[in-house]
Amino acid sequence: MSTPSRPQAAFSPLRAVEAVPPVWLVMVGIVSVQTGAGVAKNLFDVLPPAAVVWLRLLTSAVLLVLVARPVLRARSRGDWLVVVGYGVALAMMNFLIYQAFARIPLGIAVTIEYLGPLAIAILGSRRRIDLVWAGLAGLGVVALGLESGSMDPLGILFAVLAAVAWAGYILLSASTGQRFSGTSGLAIASVVGVVVMAPVGVYQGGAALLDWRLLLFGLVVGVLSSVVPYTLELTALRRMPPRVFGVLMSLQPAAAALVGLVVLGELLTVWQWFAVACVIVASAGSTRTSARDRGDGPESDGASARPPRRGPEER
Repeated sequence: MSTPSRPQAAFSPLRAVEAVPPVWLVMVGIVSVQTGAGVAKNLFDVLPPAAVVWLRLLTSAVLLVLVARPVLRARSRGDWLVVVGYGVALAMMNFLIYQAFARIPLGIAVTIEYLGPLAIAILGSRRRIDLVWAGLAGLGVVALGLESGSMDPLGILFAVLAAVAWAGYILLSASTGQRFSGTSGLAIASVVGVVVMAPVGVYQGGAALLDWRLLLFGLVVGVLSSVVPYTLELTALRRMPPRVFGVLMSLQPAAAALVGLVVLGELLTVWQWFAVACVIVASAGSTRTSARDRGDGPESDGASARPPRRGPEER
């Protein structure tokens, strides 16, 4: 008499994701974010960047509100000032970087934007080694300057302003995290971002926003830029040290450059690739050395850590 076989567990997407090594989860999340940016840029011929940003933020806000279900009662005036400021920074960060995407290569825009959080990390440190990372990032800026004549100056300006907005977003994110639990603050800020972007997004989008095909592409951008990376990053952080996560996130400019090449056909020059490499090394080095000073080791509990505040809603 044969032994009855043990019933197989039903397939679960969550279990499938958890079976993947955390490094690969982060890498897929990075590619997803930048692919979402590439898809968004492809929409610019039929839908203005501001309208794409609005659709993108709307998708994120709906997702986050459904998941977080934020409680609005018993909030102080200070709480609302912080979270509204956070939402405005979120909207401006996305609006400015999408304006940059419309004018200069994806990889260059993301590289310049990445100088914002890198500056926050370096300026907030008193370690001598960070002078090396600052110098390396500066070298990358010089390399970009050598090629700036072939790029739209307005696109470069928008990317610089996006870097400033990202820096402000990081600072407001820390304050929001102290006042709101879980992702409730981020959910409220996302709704604020949708409201802030609605006038210009709806006005510029006009009747095109009623086209179900364009709405579907906007949903795809939201899923690629928010749902996929947010889920994968949170899963990965439960099983990897924060310092490793931070170093991997430094690959964002390279991923953007590769997506720009494959999806958009954007070719970078040798000097531009050199600039991207400088910023990646500077960011990874700054992240690794600062984590070492904090004592983040392999035994660190990734479950209690938060990702660097790029945020699932960005791009």
